[in-house]
Amino acid sequence: MDYNLADLFESVVDAVPGREALVHLDHPGGGAERRLTYARLDAAANRLAHHLRESGVAPGEHVGLHLYNGVEYLQALFACLKIRAVPVNVNYRYVEDELAYLYHDADLVALVFDADFTGRVAAALPRAGRLRHLVCTGTPPAGGPAPRVPPVPLTDAVAAASPERDFAPRSGDDRFLIYTGGTTGLPKGVVWRQEDLFFSGLGGGAPTGEPVKRPEELAERVAAGGSGLVFFPTAPLMHGTSTLTALIGFGFGQKVVLHRKFAAEEVLRTVARERVTSLSLVGDAMLRPLVDALAGPLRGSDCSSLLSVSSSGAVLSETVRAQFAALLPGVRLLNNFGSSESGFNGTATEDAGPDRGFRLRVNDRTAVVDPVTHRPAAPGETGRIAQRGHVPLGYYNDPQKTAETFFTARGERWVLLGDLATAGADGVITVLGRGSQCINTGGEKVFPEEVEQALKAHPAVYDALVAGVPDARWGQRVAAVVQPREGAGPPTLAALQEHCRARLAGYKVPRSMVLTERIQRSPSGKADYRWAKAVAAGRSPETTRAGDPHPPATP
Repeated sequence: MDYNLADLFESVVDAVPGREALVHLDHPGGGAERRLTYARLDAAANRLAHHLRESGVAPGEHVGLHLYNGVEYLQALFACLKIRAVPVNVNYRYVEDELAYLYHDADLVALVFDADFTGRVAAALPRAGRLRHLVCTGTPPAGGPAPRVPPVPLTDAVAAASPERDFAPRSGDDRFLIYTGGTTGLPKGVVWRQEDLFFSGLGGGAPTGEPVKRPEELAERVAAGGSGLVFFPTAPLMHGTSTLTALIGFGFGQKVVLHRKFAAEEVLRTVARERVTSLSLVGDAMLRPLVDALAGPLRGSDCSSLLSVSSSGAVLSETVRAQFAALLPGVRLLNNFGSSESGFNGTATEDAGPDRGFRLRVNDRTAVVDPVTHRPAAPGETGRIAQRGHVPLGYYNDPQKTAETFFTARGERWVLLGDLATAGADGVITVLGRGSQCINTGGEKVFPEEVEQALKAHPAVYDALVAGVPDARWGQRVAAVVQPREGAGPPTLAALQEHCRARLAGYKVPRSMVLTERIQRSPSGKADYRWAKAVAAGRSPETTRAGDPHPPATP
């Protein structure tokens, strides 16, 4: 037995087959719910695995998961792993062009998708290259476009398939692919060996304790322990953080709870009802609504089971952390730091804030290094955050970016992250921010160049720059500085938002706009983002909050 994610999951299933594994609340607060034991979840994944294999999906081929949170997402994930296919997360907010790029770039041969996305799938499929097999869950909208490849309903796919395990041997070298934003705004796939992901992303089976020393030890620990822990990843599983949280819960042999969509009041009701002990979310965009609910309509909610709330993907502000601590003083709030390229790096210190900066206590595999020489930075020196040991193999279909990001030094393989930081003592570093102009809005990455291209496609726009400006809820919001085209009349924010929504996912659409007579650029034509950010933050004559709200777990 290797450190293979399917092997490890099956070993847990065999240790506690009758224990409740997964609870999915499709309509929180009174709607449909599904409860699966470990044995039932395993059998459901086996059935879909057999269907995919019989449909021609071979080991090493890529299968897209274009799904909301639910049983189907985890069923499809494990189905892929069981037949040594590679699951690929698909951002369900993507529109046609973005989906077509991802489907093609990831070399998808099969796609499991929610019927709500049928129109987008149909539109993107002609440019999807190798995509030849579709499995659909739910009922497609009436009268909408149909994909040129007829989808197989998931219920039909699994009805006649075997629930047994008769799969070929697997390996810790089997791949796992996590798609994330790219430096040009295009998504890029991070290629992991499953053994490396198990240790870097799942803590070796014990994120807060001693990692296992043998693969068999994971199930031995589960069999020797009891139940009682309940993990609740509230962000979409399409983001690596939530998927890894669910896998950590299964690695402990405990219960995982899912909501199809994020709704703060329903999350709190579920915490009380399911006796949730560990809740994960993404930044202020999700924690602030929970704080508002706890301070308002759900004041006095039973959160006595809750041991910890963790955030990853976006930094929690000091204000929201203080409000949460006042409401739930006995609950540990973890302001975590990590990435698709590194897994988990560390947790913010208690004194992290505006005065002392974002101070991070990192694990012993994380360091600040010189980005050119790769020499470790001395205390007080600034460099880029890097991690050694169990790191990804590289970026899928991008050897140049792989060479720029991954290196070998002092006999170990390293990954160089895009975050600047100052080295400190005793394992504490101060994170300064992204080396690029990446905007982080509610945990979603937005790259200015992509939004600028969409804006400049509008006939009334001559030039545009995009920057992130502070936002009380989302951390940052996307702001545009626009130079109108002469003679065309100044565009309105509403018109540009409508224009962008046809080309970009909703969270990338600008929330505010400043009109300017001239975009400031360098003599060579390079963008002056410092100027753009100052203008966008200081002068905002036309602003909106009504258009396309985007909490991280809503479509």
